[in-house]
Amino acid sequence: MPPAAELIDATKKYGEVQALKSVTIRVELGEVVAMLGPNGAGKTTSISLLLGLRKPTSGKALLFGLEPTNLLARSRVGVMLQESGVPQMLKVREIVDLFRSYYPKPLPRDRAIAMAGLEEKTNALVKELSGGQRQRLYFALAVCGNPDVLFLDEPTVGMDVEGRRSFIERIAEFAHMGRTVVLTTHYLEEADQLAQRVIVVDRGVVIADAPPAEIKSRVAGKRMRFVAPALGEKDLEDLPVSAVTIKDHSVQLLTNQPEFVLRQLFQRNVEISDLEVSGADLEDAFIAMTSH
Repeated sequence: MPPAAELIDATKKYGEVQALKSVTIRVELGEVVAMLGPNGAGKTTSISLLLGLRKPTSGKALLFGLEPTNLLARSRVGVMLQESGVPQMLKVREIVDLFRSYYPKPLPRDRAIAMAGLEEKTNALVKELSGGQRQRLYFALAVCGNPDVLFLDEPTVGMDVEGRRSFIERIAEFAHMGRTVVLTTHYLEEADQLAQRVIVVDRGVVIADAPPAEIKSRVAGKRMRFVAPALGEKDLEDLPVSAVTIKDHSVQLLTNQPEFVLRQLFQRNVEISDLEVSGADLEDAFIAMTSH
């Protein structure tokens, strides 16, 4: 059985700019995969190739073993892009019915609306929806065709914290139906919470492809945060630390030897307060891998 989505040695150039450089990615049916990377890394370009919105300069992009523009493939895909636009004067139920008509075996309208948490807005005009509610509408439009594969490109941009939390739960519910989800996001806790695999793209190249736990294990094991008004660069010389950031006397760093680092700082007469030591997370791993 062919994979749900696949890039094979795919390169994409925009004039002199090479957005993707011989990228190979394989997403199996039933997987939840998060694509991470800095701005301009090639995430959205990869999604565009898989959806047939752009063609690779070289290499291949396939959906279910078919060309992405093949209607048999497209009828099995739902998409939520960063920038979406729908008629403002239609009601929520009307725009969902319109999109359902594009698919051979769509979900019932009320179920699609409920999956997006918009039951109370069924008869509201699109123009009356808040920013977060519009994001929910775009999710309803992405799932209303009952797709086997769902592509989500920065789906929670513009949502507040509570809205994001609820929305992530709805994406997880869809994935638990056995469907494939390919997600790009800048909110790394979303990737950590949802994804079985994380693909990190940097400067057009895949630099990591592994489960979140494995990626987190590649960086120093502990994150230290503390306030040190008089800390200087010399105080950190020869210490086993990485990913150091200092802002307004607040210090954050990664290390495998937090006790040793603290002992050395005290011996160097560095005054420390508000100390916090915790395990490294996916954001720490991401920063460590993509910092240049």
